[in-house]
Amino acid sequence: MDRLTHHQIWSAIDQLAVQSGFSVSGLAKKAGLDPTTFNKSKRFTSGGRERWPSTESIAKILKCTNTSVQDFMGSLINVDQDARRNTLSYRDVPQRSVPLIGFAQAGAGGYFDDGGFPVGQGWDEIAPPGNVTESSYALKVSGDSMMPLYREGDILVVDPTANVRRGDRVIVKTNEGEVLAKTLEKKSPGSVELKSLNPEHPDLKYQLDEIDWIARIVWASQ
Repeated sequence: MDRLTHHQIWSAIDQLAVQSGFSVSGLAKKAGLDPTTFNKSKRFTSGGRERWPSTESIAKILKCTNTSVQDFMGSLINVDQDARRNTLSYRDVPQRSVPLIGFAQAGAGGYFDDGGFPVGQGWDEIAPPGNVTESSYALKVSGDSMMPLYREGDILVVDPTANVRRGDRVIVKTNEGEVLAKTLEKKSPGSVELKSLNPEHPDLKYQLDEIDWIARIVWASQ
């Protein structure tokens, strides 16, 4: 390996995430970093200039995955060196695919970390239009509790890293494993008030310690 390339270092991080059972967002969070640290949108500036991960961030992901520097360097050597990919700007990156998860799976244990990021591998994937991030994933609606806004079979793309404000449509997972699509009516230091999308269903209020996570809906296949 004559010199370390931008493509090699980022591909090695991607590979480490997969081998450890994380998305790159989940790996960053596991290491105590901002979940967006390794997102593909962070790898190039808007003008196409390469951005490199810091040595501190690499040290943290090696520590949290118990990976030696030697093993990480070995993965760099094995990365396919495609010179074309080294010159891509962010605007040239192909449309990003995101994991597709059913609401029943979302409610089951073991599919998400405590930040609302999907874990593991083997998900179906879709490539929704729009500016989705590395953190985004899709949920397939089941049942009629979200009608008339969302119907069974609709696809909702959420982003756990997006800021959530009053009036946003959100996905909420409770400690009991219930997954809900609601409108955020109010969020205080101790509680969350949710407005139902279906007028036949009651509005809800939860204490924050009753909620696993809240993620904003950023796109819907309506």
